[in-house]
Amino acid sequence: MNTKTVAVLGQGIIGTIWARHYASDGHSVRAWNRTAQPDNPWFAADATAAVAQADVVHICLAGPPSVEAVLTRILPSIGQNTLVIQSSTISPAAAEQFRSMVETQGADYVEAPFTGSKPAAEGKQLVYFLGGADAPRERADRWLTPISRKRFHFATPAQAAAIKLAMNLQIAAVSQAMTEGLALAEAYGLDAEQFFDVLDMNVARSGLVDLKKQKLLSKDYSPQFSVKHMHKDLDLALASSTNLKLCLTERCADIYADGLASGLGDDDFIALQQLIHSDQR
Repeated sequence: MNTKTVAVLGQGIIGTIWARHYASDGHSVRAWNRTAQPDNPWFAADATAAVAQADVVHICLAGPPSVEAVLTRILPSIGQNTLVIQSSTISPAAAEQFRSMVETQGADYVEAPFTGSKPAAEGKQLVYFLGGADAPRERADRWLTPISRKRFHFATPAQAAAIKLAMNLQIAAVSQAMTEGLALAEAYGLDAEQFFDVLDMNVARSGLVDLKKQKLLSKDYSPQFSVKHMHKDLDLALASSTNLKLCLTERCADIYADGLASGLGDDDFIALQQLIHSDQR
């Protein structure tokens, strides 16, 4: 791919990594964040300046309200040949709304949420879910191939947003089962290493176990993906589940709400294991 200009809007855990990858690939990078980052070498203080004449605008923000506010602000400044890649986790309805906003401006829109946390982003191992019209989707695929392991294609932005929520509600449930199982084993005198040795030989072993095992053993709650963001995603899944009764997801959302109330919002979601031994629920 020839050198292009890319604006990365949202410089949190993942957005800062994307900006670095794009710059390493030789692209001209502009980065914007709601909170100023004067030490960020690509930082632009104004979102409209960041997107002006950009070939690609890659968005990674907190949720639908943040994305809508930023799109409303920047759309008059983007060109008709601009590709907007929207990677925040949002609802299917919001994905279709944002597609309409961008396409009305004459630009291309692709919904592109992803699976993978900080280590996967750093290692260019994220998995993206691309939803949109064929030509923009193929264009987004070319941009995301160098910074990812796999890209799944879907016909609509709503489908891409839905599959992301479907994955995250499973992650939350698996994580809760793993930490509760560990707590039960430890209550009967087994140590964590014994628990994981057995789990490694059990059908319940998962990629999440491999990702979070060391964090659980060392009680490292530094965020790869935070409690507050997972809670937001569970709420989005429930709000989008028309005519479905997602009982387990409802209970997980309650547990995450307990985590927020206990001051764990900025910690990694694995920090919720602390609630198992508390009287806060």
